[in-house]
Amino acid sequence: MSGHDDITTAMVLAAGLGTRMKPLTETRPKPLIPLAGKTLIDRVLDHLNATGVAEIVVNTHYKAEMLEMHLAKRDGVVFSPEPDLLETGGGVKNALPQLGSSAFFVVNSDAVWLDGPTPALQRMMRAWDEEKMDALLLLQRTVAVRGPAGRGDFFLDSDGYVARRQERAIAPYLFAGIQILHPRLFNGAPDGAFSLNLLYDQAEEAGRLRGIVHDGEWYHVGTPEQREIAEYEITHGNDSVNSR
Repeated sequence: MSGHDDITTAMVLAAGLGTRMKPLTETRPKPLIPLAGKTLIDRVLDHLNATGVAEIVVNTHYKAEMLEMHLAKRDGVVFSPEPDLLETGGGVKNALPQLGSSAFFVVNSDAVWLDGPTPALQRMMRAWDEEKMDALLLLQRTVAVRGPAGRGDFFLDSDGYVARRQERAIAPYLFAGIQILHPRLFNGAPDGAFSLNLLYDQAEEAGRLRGIVHDGEWYHVGTPEQREIAEYEITHGNDSVNSR
């Protein structure tokens, strides 16, 4: 069936050490860093709740007790502790029993975006095709990224098929840290720590990796300097930014 308006489960990846965000992460986990008056993880959770996502799994590792305390007031949030870091793929696989048997969102806790005319998560649900996809990625144009965008991550064709950038190539799109995954993507996945990139490559080879391009603002918030840029633009940006 093509198009869904009822993806009601999500995972937020929040277990990382936040090494590049030091010194801000010396006293708190990266998801609790404030940005324009709201923590990074609260920004993500507000987007999910506004789209009707009611059940959210948050993985934890670094300063886990601070995250759990901060999110105690949130309805529908459960935790997936990781005594040993499992990376993105291992973290999601570890939480599959809490995520159910249907497609779900996976969002990086430091993904910062402002919606275009239609909320990005709604656009993704409408683009999701259960029969043709195992993973749907939200992509951002590298030319729209503030600061260094590197060589990009992916190519995207007119039918929405995603292809990874090969070594030395330059790709026009970055992964924006927001995706819809189906549990079957993890069939045969390894135990322990591994990256979701492994599963993207398998889905690409099978023709089941798709993408759509974000039509609003998006910020990479990986360092204190990048956080300052995002905070300034969200707080003092032009009228078209602030109205979203």
